[in-house]
Amino acid sequence: MGRWRVFYADWQMECCGTPFSVGDEVNWPLLLRSSQEVLGGGWSEELSKISAPVERVHDEDGVIQVLRADDGLLAALHGDPVDASGLDPDQWIRAVGLLTVERHGIEWPGTTGRVGAIHVVHQGYVETDPASRALLPDPEDRSLEAVDRCPQWFGGDYDESRTRSGVRRFRRRSGVLVELDVPDPRT
Repeated sequence: MGRWRVFYADWQMECCGTPFSVGDEVNWPLLLRSSQEVLGGGWSEELSKISAPVERVHDEDGVIQVLRADDGLLAALHGDPVDASGLDPDQWIRAVGLLTVERHGIEWPGTTGRVGAIHVVHQGYVETDPASRALLPDPEDRSLEAVDRCPQWFGGDYDESRTRSGVRRFRRRSGVLVELDVPDPRT
């Protein structure tokens, strides 16, 4: 059995997800993304390393490349974590990234596992320019709160403040980090 850390974004849950609890069996389409693409990076403790042969999954919208780990985890490759353009089917690669639940776009088989732990991700954001009011995730301002059940809705729970120099800071619940126990199909 493998234990994998999976980020489930707030908007993915609110749009198309079903809340779950610790101990529940779930089946999710997982995507291996660059950790820098998820809330500004800073996920070094949560990275997954997968060595597996490349498989191609076809659906009506196109083709996606996936990796199937020995312990039963199946994850699609996002963008170009390696030079995927020249990968042959069954070619072994090693990919590193953050596993995320993806419920949009091309469809591929999900990974079935049991939820071992759930942590709500409280993410800080900082204003890039007071004139623009644009906010970017601050990877140095993130905390985890252990919970027994994933919320369906994440809005309404946020803090806003200003620094001494007047820069706006914002902190809110941005998803959950799940520990997913995936059974080994060989046993």
